[in-house]
Amino acid sequence: MTLRIDVITVFPQYLTPLELSLLGRAQESGLYELHVKDLRDHTHDRHRTVDDTPYGGGPGMVMRPEPWGEALDQVLARGEAEPVIIFPTPSGVPFTQALAEEFAERSHLVIACGRYEGIDARVAEHYRALAEVREVSIGDYVLAGGEAAALVMIEAVVRLLPGVLGNSQSASDDSFAPGRAPGTELEGPNYTKPPSWRGMEVPEVLLSGDHARIRSWREEESRVLTQQRRAEA
Repeated sequence: MTLRIDVITVFPQYLTPLELSLLGRAQESGLYELHVKDLRDHTHDRHRTVDDTPYGGGPGMVMRPEPWGEALDQVLARGEAEPVIIFPTPSGVPFTQALAEEFAERSHLVIACGRYEGIDARVAEHYRALAEVREVSIGDYVLAGGEAAALVMIEAVVRLLPGVLGNSQSASDDSFAPGRAPGTELEGPNYTKPPSWRGMEVPEVLLSGDHARIRSWREEESRVLTQQRRAEA
């Protein structure tokens, strides 16, 4: 099963970084499919309008439901199994490593990138009857649109797919990986050559060749870092 990701946006060029590096190679190797759709292709006026003033007043503009309905209908008409429509929004549930793991197990993700004051709420409400709808936040801050959030989520999900990482153990050693012991959620520091740089030495234990000591040291460093930075974890 190959994961298919459809992204709907008014700025398709925003997604070009996904053609680079690890994710670009994953696309070329057929490990996942990425399809980016321009929302403005589903407008029918000469200005290709996708937004309008909000009912009830207030600042900003709201994205109209008609182009979103056409775009999402077209994507869902492909008949991909178990589609998940993701709406990036500051008011969504937090995006976590556990949620990335969940999305990596799915076969079809559709990411609807809102702009301005967001997408007319009827769009998400309508599609709940047709697909699984998830409103997701990548953090407690506000962005200009959902594209940056889409980049974050896609990278977090795709690197978990089989064959994407050169070393399959890399994902299991990551911060927040499911197998990490309580209190060690954050991965500790890493070092490489040279052993001495600007008067700073690599910890002696990492040069010892004693794998039991190294494992114990890494667990303790992880525990200390987690306590310092994520005491609430």
